[in-house]
Amino acid sequence: MSDVEDVAKAYLHGQRQRILFLLMASVMTACGAILAMGFGSSENLSMRSTLGILFGFQSAEGLQREILVNLRLPRVLIALVGGAALAMAGTMMQGALGNPLVSPLTLGVASGAGLGAALAIVLDVTIFGLAEFAILGNAFIFAMLVVAIIVKLGDMSTVTSESYILVGIAITFIAGAIIQTMTYFATDAEISQLTHWSFGSLSRPNLAQAVLIGMTILAFMPFGIVAAWDLNTLAVGGDDFAASTGVDPRKTRRFILILSATMTAVVIAFTGIIGFLGLVAPHISRILVGNDYRVLIPTSAVMGAAVLLVADTIGRTLFAPVVLPVGIMLSILGGPFFLYLLMLRRKSL
Repeated sequence: MSDVEDVAKAYLHGQRQRILFLLMASVMTACGAILAMGFGSSENLSMRSTLGILFGFQSAEGLQREILVNLRLPRVLIALVGGAALAMAGTMMQGALGNPLVSPLTLGVASGAGLGAALAIVLDVTIFGLAEFAILGNAFIFAMLVVAIIVKLGDMSTVTSESYILVGIAITFIAGAIIQTMTYFATDAEISQLTHWSFGSLSRPNLAQAVLIGMTILAFMPFGIVAAWDLNTLAVGGDDFAASTGVDPRKTRRFILILSATMTAVVIAFTGIIGFLGLVAPHISRILVGNDYRVLIPTSAVMGAAVLLVADTIGRTLFAPVVLPVGIMLSILGGPFFLYLLMLRRKSL
């Protein structure tokens, strides 16, 4: 009996430490966001000055407040909510498919969004009549078409976790072939615009759009937290064990993939393609807090927000006034880390 009590005490102690780490990481990320708003090519501000200007406690020149509120604040908000969404999506997808090398882009959602953007830029084919929403609307609609394909796939009784990955790869190749064909006949200006969109940037959404994205993502997050229990059963013993506990593996997998793909579509429709984050952040979180999805999912959200915030801040300050798109910075930072994960995985086999 004492051994059981010792194990229970050790488990509770570990959980308290993980929750404490999550809280500390959240506070540090929030402080980092305030610091990031103070950094820029024009003038650097302290945390106190940044908060004072934002909340009206400190007077500022009109241009200084304009830059802080209308340029830096939306960028930081998108970094926080977008990074959290993509990291959560990656964590849930990896748990649902049982593959640690899966990311939110695996299902072809980004390729669908890229196809929609290419149709708007090159062929001027738009879903929405308003020109300012042409690329945004097309990217979101075509990303959601991929989600619809995932839903249809989930209705098939013979579907497996590998089937989702293979369908995502097929969608990626098909969309890529169509985009390359359109690029071949596009003008230099259209190619430049399409390339810039595909890099991924946090500068596109304005403050109203950033708030809208944040509210949407926050509405989806509780569903991911609730799904942690089902993901734990899948991780412990696979489909058979999950079914023995009353969890339907097929329905759970379909729900999680739809949720992950939708969160990804909401973000990349506004920002363009942002890669590696949904792969890197979940692995960092696993190293720090383990594989319990009840803690892993919120920790991944915080890590994703922090990583995207750091990458964007470096990208816009390292070569200021030149701003590197965050997609490029994440590739620079995420590529070597991905190779490290592959080598680490190879050593463990």
